[in-house]
Amino acid sequence: MFDRLEQLEARYEDLGLQLSDPTLVNDQKKFQATAKAHRDLEETVDAFRRYRKISAGIAEAKAMLADSDPEVKAMAAEELAELEPKLEPVEEELKVLLLPKDPNDDKNIIIELRAGTGGDEAALFVAEMFRMYLRFAEQHKWRVEVLSQSESGIGQGLKDVTAIFEGDKVYSQMKYESGVHRVQRVPATETQGRVHTSAITVAVLPEAEEVDIKIEAKDLRIDTFCSSGPGGQSVNTTYSAIRITHLPTQTVVSCQDEKSQIKNREKAMRVLRARLYEVEAERIHQIQAKDRKQQVGTGDRSEKIRTYNFPQNRLTDHRIGLTNHQLAMVMEGQLQPTIDALIAHYTAEKLKAEAAA
Repeated sequence: MFDRLEQLEARYEDLGLQLSDPTLVNDQKKFQATAKAHRDLEETVDAFRRYRKISAGIAEAKAMLADSDPEVKAMAAEELAELEPKLEPVEEELKVLLLPKDPNDDKNIIIELRAGTGGDEAALFVAEMFRMYLRFAEQHKWRVEVLSQSESGIGQGLKDVTAIFEGDKVYSQMKYESGVHRVQRVPATETQGRVHTSAITVAVLPEAEEVDIKIEAKDLRIDTFCSSGPGGQSVNTTYSAIRITHLPTQTVVSCQDEKSQIKNREKAMRVLRARLYEVEAERIHQIQAKDRKQQVGTGDRSEKIRTYNFPQNRLTDHRIGLTNHQLAMVMEGQLQPTIDALIAHYTAEKLKAEAAA
């Protein structure tokens, strides 16, 4: 481990020297790539330097214990008592930092929420969940752009909504939200106070760049149509809405939020790239999984991952057995403790898999 850390430190210092070269700014693409590589190594190198400093302090204090002066011995013992408990946590931090990075962690995401079982109640919950994610995005200062949404007949609900979240390490924070989210509560239309169970699906897709996934023009069928609102009413008399079908996979994406056909096409292509990227990533994951004795959970969207029980003010994440009795705060965007617990759980699973390999 430490040989690798020394190599990373040398690489970090070399990148720092490259960044200090004033001629590098003339090539912006290379400059940005170098700066990113340097930034990606910074946390690991800082932790390694802390570890080395603590180790050196411990070695020095142990050497001082052999001194004949009682005061020096006492000082050394005090120093050891302070430094030794700090060493193991930094070593564990380094093990985590050396885990293979998810290449998508720095990417923006496209998030899709869809009503499932439960009719109008599920549509209302889609709108509430999307509001929760918007509040969470505000806390992280992420930029949010709605790509498409379909309102339900009851006005406040959403049959589905697709949006892009842009910012720092969005996917790393949101990737475990994919799955079936179940809600249990008494609907506003329920006259006898019975608790109903509804469900929605959430898909979190890392946004793919053109270099990540190549889409041939010949593989696309593009249809235009008039935008429509709830109940099929016409919103726009021009053919600005876009439906794109990727013929090889029969993946269909539509966008009608903009009045401009060009803008709708751009948005639809962003969603299409993300979906095709996910399909390819899942194919590769399945191939790799065949060769692994122990698979690490990924929060597959087909699984029921979480229950929101409003009468009991309770959130339960079924993947890690987490229960939170502050559901009202969670729905206001206080999702970070749940996300931190999920990240910690799956990081521990990865560490176990690495140790067993």
